[in-house]
Amino acid sequence: MTVTHEVVNQAPPLTGFSTADEPALLEALRRYGAEWGEPEVTALGELAGSAAVQDQARWAEQQPPRLHTHDRFGHRVDEVEFHPAWHQLMTVAVEQGLHAAPWTDDRPGAHLVRAAKFYVWSQAEAGHGCPISMTYAAVPALRAAPELAAQYEPLLAARRYDFGLRAPLTKSGLIAGMSMTEKQGGSDVRANTTRAVPAGDGTYRLTGHKWFTSAPMSDLFLALAQTEEGLGCFLVPRVLPDGTLNGMRLMRLKDKLGNRSNASSEIEYEGAVAWPVGEPGRGVRTIVEMVNMTRLDCVLGSAAGMRAGLRQALHHTAHRRAFGRELDRQPLMRSVLADLAIESEAATMLGLRLAAAVDGAQAGDAQEAALRRLALAAGKYWVCKRGSAHAAEALECLGGNGYVEDSGMPRLYREAPLLSIWEGSGSVAALDVLRALGREPAALDAFFAEVEQAAGADRRLDAAVAGLRTLLGELSGPERAQLMARSLAERMALVLQGSLLVRHSDPALADAFCATRLGGEWGHAYGTLPAGAGLTSILERVRPWTPDAAAGGTTVGDAAAGVAAVGGAA
Repeated sequence: MTVTHEVVNQAPPLTGFSTADEPALLEALRRYGAEWGEPEVTALGELAGSAAVQDQARWAEQQPPRLHTHDRFGHRVDEVEFHPAWHQLMTVAVEQGLHAAPWTDDRPGAHLVRAAKFYVWSQAEAGHGCPISMTYAAVPALRAAPELAAQYEPLLAARRYDFGLRAPLTKSGLIAGMSMTEKQGGSDVRANTTRAVPAGDGTYRLTGHKWFTSAPMSDLFLALAQTEEGLGCFLVPRVLPDGTLNGMRLMRLKDKLGNRSNASSEIEYEGAVAWPVGEPGRGVRTIVEMVNMTRLDCVLGSAAGMRAGLRQALHHTAHRRAFGRELDRQPLMRSVLADLAIESEAATMLGLRLAAAVDGAQAGDAQEAALRRLALAAGKYWVCKRGSAHAAEALECLGGNGYVEDSGMPRLYREAPLLSIWEGSGSVAALDVLRALGREPAALDAFFAEVEQAAGADRRLDAAVAGLRTLLGELSGPERAQLMARSLAERMALVLQGSLLVRHSDPALADAFCATRLGGEWGHAYGTLPAGAGLTSILERVRPWTPDAAAGGTTVGDAAAGVAAVGGAA
């Protein structure tokens, strides 16, 4: 074979790094009293950046789940088959407590440590974060039925991934999901037509069609169905206590834009046995506890995607030369990279602050609970909205190299829009800001108490806070309030991010954020920072340390060996 040329001017493989190598992440653990979790977060981040785990992420995406409705003899089985890589990723996530473990951990900052782990591990592969997140979110909702919670919570919190269709109470660990959306209703779950009829023994029988139920191989589901009292919330196991399959039929798997490693299904309940959770007819109120916790993971997942895209852009531009020098030494590219870094750090800081508020709320701090309620809705709207634009710009930093599947950037790009759709798309999240303001007046006081900790530190932030107060005073009447809901959610998220950055980030990064996002010194695309922005300081803060490609990552427990073994087999 004729050798035509030597391959030069290409970036080496990005492997052997740590997704936890980020000042904003580790500083947040120390700031909010969760420094005890730093070794665990660091070790998990090193595993996430290892070659073995990157292989698993690739296999899980390239070999998506397959639905088997019947076995070869014609028996109904309703099973989903996953590539072994999926199970290895799930094993690590569960053993590291990314699911419901924090609910039974009384250490300070347990939810923040869990959030930090979710953040670093999601950067390896995002799809399996869906069942992990739903399991985390199921516990506070399930506590509305104390008897059920007493049975299932210890297994939901157990650090054992026990895959397979068996009676839940016979397993060593459980995964939970939710089943709400119907084709005629979408986000308007009160339009659901699934019916729940009392069976006379304390259980109900569910009949109806659910349009979108992710992770259908989960052990338990929280589902919404209509009763005589109104919409109710129910616990639906996949397998009944006697070992028989419940009446939950998998009709098909959705062919999705992204999130392809995770099975999302269309299901029918055919007299499925279900147990009521919460007050009769108050199903939305019950399940909203689950929705709020999964919204937190939407924010964290979007922030994780931004960090992963930024890392790829930094790595490529550090090695790629054009016009006589490396791309990351050229002023315009440096402005783009710094702008992406600002967005990434702002998202990360907000997500981790929300997680710290969960810890505060669990400890009985009413102000932290109120802050979480309002700031989470605004953060879900804004951070998840920014994810898609960030992924597109990060991909463009790699040029044509980023447009091919081998780079991993298309997977990030396809994943980004999902987190703005799940648990309420943009308008739903914005309307939830209005709902929080109307129902919980203390939430606004808690929000401004947090934001104004930075009062006087930056004139542009002060002006933005004053402008937000003015806007709030102009929300007269429901029609006008709805018209302004997106603007309100955006401004609330931005002033909160600005306050966090001014107090806790690099001064150059905080200054550039306030100048652009709050002060108007910005264009309509990334890379339009003002000429005086401190690019060097910003890039030095976010540039990860990358060992030689041959260096391996640190392992985390027995699961790491399993991941490496599957990687070799694949």
